[in-house]
Amino acid sequence: MSVPTSRRSSKQKAAPTRAAAFRRRLLAWYTRHRRDLPWRGERNPYAVLVSEIMLQQTQVARVRDYYPRFLARFPTCEALAAAAADAVRESWDGLGYYARARNLQRAAQHIVAECGGQVPARPEELRRLPGIGRYTAGAVASLAYGAPVAAVDTNAARVLARVFRIRGPAATRSRRVWSRAESLVPPARPADWNQALMDLGALYCVARTPRCARCPVRRVCASAPA
Repeated sequence: MSVPTSRRSSKQKAAPTRAAAFRRRLLAWYTRHRRDLPWRGERNPYAVLVSEIMLQQTQVARVRDYYPRFLARFPTCEALAAAAADAVRESWDGLGYYARARNLQRAAQHIVAECGGQVPARPEELRRLPGIGRYTAGAVASLAYGAPVAAVDTNAARVLARVFRIRGPAATRSRRVWSRAESLVPPARPADWNQALMDLGALYCVARTPRCARCPVRRVCASAPA
């Protein structure tokens, strides 16, 4: 049975309309209510890399104290690359997941030896560094270099899956979430956009009991309660 043209047209228009409204509302909210974090607004690629590695599987509250201390001790890629492994481990002590510290130092050594001390700007080049996956590569490229690329962490993935009601098996859902994320990145504000998604997921669109009643994008969310 064929679908009438008018019905097809309305469905085809629904997704881009929701996407545009979602992006507009989320950026407006973020501009006024962004979280005040020590690394927020940082554009030094090395400092951004340090913050993103620290934030892997670790709560923001724990990273707040470690981040400035670590940068004070190892302020550049060169300093970290040349440091004793025990010194790096000591600076990371208590933050957990210590393989991250080893990978970060190995990444710094690669950057110094192969990239002239400059953190790569392209996501595909960043992903060649130890411990750097798709999310971290996108985050560093967008936050440090303003590249219009997506950075989908757990919070952002949850937001996008709910707003656009993306379902299905895990692998399929992940592909669709990333595809949606890539289509939404505003070329003029990629850093703000990626951080806005993370903030919304951390503050309102939380995993177990989402705070839908106060969510700034509830009117355009396909999963919001009626």
